[in-house]
Amino acid sequence: MRTKLIMLFAAAICVLSADSAYSQSYAITNAKIVTVSGTTIEKGTVVIRGGVIVAVGENVAAPADAQVFDATGLVVYPGIIDTWTNVGIAARPVTPAGGPGGGGGQAAAAAQQPTSNSNNFAGLRPEDTAFSEIRAGEAQFEAIRNSGITTVVTTGRTGIFTGQSVVINLAGDSVASMVVKDPYAQHITYSTLGQNYPQSLMGTFAAIRQMFYDAQRLQTWQKNYAADPKNMQRPPSDKSLEALFDAVNGKMPVVFNANDENAINRSLDLIAELKLNGIIAGGQEAGKSAARLKQMNVPVLLSLNFPKRTASASPDADPESLETLRTRAEVPKTAGKLAAAGVKFAFQSGGAANMADYFLNAGKVVENGLGRRETVRAMTLGAAEILGIDNRTGSIEVGKIANVIVVKGDLLGKDKFVTHVFVDGKLFEQKEPPKTPPAASGTTPAAAASISGSYSITVEVPGSPLTMTLNFTQNGTSLTGTMVSMLGTTPINSGKVEGTSFSFKSPVNYGGQALDLDVNGKVTGQQISGTMDSAAGTVPFSGTKNP
Repeated sequence: MRTKLIMLFAAAICVLSADSAYSQSYAITNAKIVTVSGTTIEKGTVVIRGGVIVAVGENVAAPADAQVFDATGLVVYPGIIDTWTNVGIAARPVTPAGGPGGGGGQAAAAAQQPTSNSNNFAGLRPEDTAFSEIRAGEAQFEAIRNSGITTVVTTGRTGIFTGQSVVINLAGDSVASMVVKDPYAQHITYSTLGQNYPQSLMGTFAAIRQMFYDAQRLQTWQKNYAADPKNMQRPPSDKSLEALFDAVNGKMPVVFNANDENAINRSLDLIAELKLNGIIAGGQEAGKSAARLKQMNVPVLLSLNFPKRTASASPDADPESLETLRTRAEVPKTAGKLAAAGVKFAFQSGGAANMADYFLNAGKVVENGLGRRETVRAMTLGAAEILGIDNRTGSIEVGKIANVIVVKGDLLGKDKFVTHVFVDGKLFEQKEPPKTPPAASGTTPAAAASISGSYSITVEVPGSPLTMTLNFTQNGTSLTGTMVSMLGTTPINSGKVEGTSFSFKSPVNYGGQALDLDVNGKVTGQQISGTMDSAAGTVPFSGTKNP
């Protein structure tokens, strides 16, 4: 009896604590408020209570019980929406070369997926959902959320059908409390499955097309059988095809990940043929198909992960082709071309390892022809409209979810700093780090500590930890060296040091798959830690400096 009472008492405390957190009232005063949906308020107040915006305006008074933030000199925006990510989904272990499925492509990753009763290979299972793979835990979202992003679309990492995505807010004690919309869309990439069919781009295209036609046929069969089963063969139960019913009926969007002009037009052909509610994601060359996108009313989730040179800029580096240089120059102009053609679009981070690039590249979009107001809208309300959640979020309006950010400096500039982030009305506050004065010419900047040396690290690849040695040579804020492991020795490219933090890029071949690693870390005394990000996912590492 006593145990039961203790449990009930504990549960009551949890409920009261939760109610208290969400009923907390906040007032952001004296701020410039970019509502996005209406005019900008030069000096006003935003009041938040119970996870909802309850008041916005110039003459709004702060409630007596509100925690007040004086935002003089700061700007309030709606929380930024990233329309294509893998946030919250752990990277699957990748089998090294020679292991099962080492034939290349995504076979190794697919081989690690859970067994299924599906008739299809892993990677061709539209019934897979991001919701089932997401793990809760606010700490994992800290870097993204601190940049000003409050809401993301997240989908699976591998496969042709990467699964049904979910829209989540980046706060909450459980997955259920984070969900804004589930499912959102069916996502498709033009990848291959290694040793399993399809093994070529042509085969991938054929497989996608056939699955949609098979879904149409099965749906008709099941409807006819349900209406009158007599003298009719019973239709099979096929969860993969049944998962496409909403897509073939136009009720669920189908997002095709396509960047180059050919892939975009191939996707538009499928959308037209199958009469899908289609969306293009990536879309780096979408400007070339702007007229067709407008005519078909197909939106674009435009990547702000702009192409850039991955090799070190050295005299010995191979020169880039004219086509590569042209692409790099043209991609920042794509948003302006889409806007001029009247195509609906929103922005996505495109798997960028550094979220600062997302905002800086948005600034480059402005430099290349898109209006600043339109750029901010594509990061907020425009994204919410394409996702079908604009009645809940995307702008600073009374009654909407309190996804709000407070920004010091230019949102699209290098010196931007987000002081406060509200997600579902929950406050995350940051303290701006002190600025270090620039060093005298010809000396090592005071902000750059010496991290030269050799470090032994363990990379926590799920199910298969990998040991490596990092050999660093530092010259001022520049970092070079090598990364040595069972995968071979690869160079450290584009290395930078800032304070005790460092970043670099390095190409590796893992499980027959070429991966470009984006490495970010920190050295504290003799300890080193950080993350390695690639198309296969993000994994942490840690280790110590060698004597």
